[in-house]
Amino acid sequence: MARITALAQAAGVDYLAITDHDNHVGGDVAHNTWVDPDFLNSRVIMLYGAEWTTQRGHGNTFSARPYDHQTLYDLRDDADVRIGEHVRQEGIHLSANHPAAADHFGFSYDIVNSIEVWQSAIWANGANASALLIWDDMLKSGRDLTGRGGSDSHHGVPAPGETPSSNSYQAPANNVGTPTTWVFATDRSAEAVVDALTNGRVSVSANPYAPRLEFYADLDGDGEADMMMGDNVAASGEPVTFHVDLVDGPPRLLPYFVRVVADGAELTALTILPGQSRAVFTDTPPVGQRRYYRVEVTGPPTLYPQVPLSIAVGGTMVALSNPLYFNFSSAH
Repeated sequence: MARITALAQAAGVDYLAITDHDNHVGGDVAHNTWVDPDFLNSRVIMLYGAEWTTQRGHGNTFSARPYDHQTLYDLRDDADVRIGEHVRQEGIHLSANHPAAADHFGFSYDIVNSIEVWQSAIWANGANASALLIWDDMLKSGRDLTGRGGSDSHHGVPAPGETPSSNSYQAPANNVGTPTTWVFATDRSAEAVVDALTNGRVSVSANPYAPRLEFYADLDGDGEADMMMGDNVAASGEPVTFHVDLVDGPPRLLPYFVRVVADGAELTALTILPGQSRAVFTDTPPVGQRRYYRVEVTGPPTLYPQVPLSIAVGGTMVALSNPLYFNFSSAH
């Protein structure tokens, strides 16, 4: 625990969720992970959570405070409606894990708040691309599910000079912040982090040093942002200007490429040239018809000094946004 939190702090990570598989302790994470002194005394904001491990797949829980995880574990093979009722009563943020894997989330997506769309640094196996397709299917059905990242890193972080063992086989590539889930939090607290995650104020980058993606919409043409990721408004029938911004990251010596997705299909492709940080496009969301927009950014990978091998397996994906929603039934 101390090594993991120390790496997070060294990489500039503000918050962290360590979601141990709950089946290793019979669901009793409250007296294991959550009471570890290095968890309780971490200078990084720690979220309370676990990987909910069931016969119907895996999910992650996130909470700003301790909650009754034991009951959730005991309900793991129960009816979805009773599971969802407990999740709501406890105020748990429940997220569907690795939806395209063999142990994919096999419950109703109506009981979750988010879905893991970027699972680990590795892109070559196609799991991340498949997860994005499933996310688009959920969004097209009218579910405004937040897309998040998760390293799915199963290891103990080796000590300096220690040879990775079977317990740390993923450490050279999958580690803290591969990928990094950025949240627009209203203050520096666990409550604000979970609230942002629930409300879709989220983008995902390849690692903590990669550019952060921001995606806004200017509804009235005054040059100011009126919508951010996670927002839902009624379309007016007028054209909307969308801003795609890359914030921080390394000097932009090569171009970045933006793929704009609307309702699951590519709407347009844009380029952010070296020395620039913004791309702009315009579209007219239809009146009275659901539409969402999200963006993906590819380009030169960014070195993660503490986890250098992640650059070798991460491919060209740099960042992805959460959607801007028009005419969805529930507003954030």
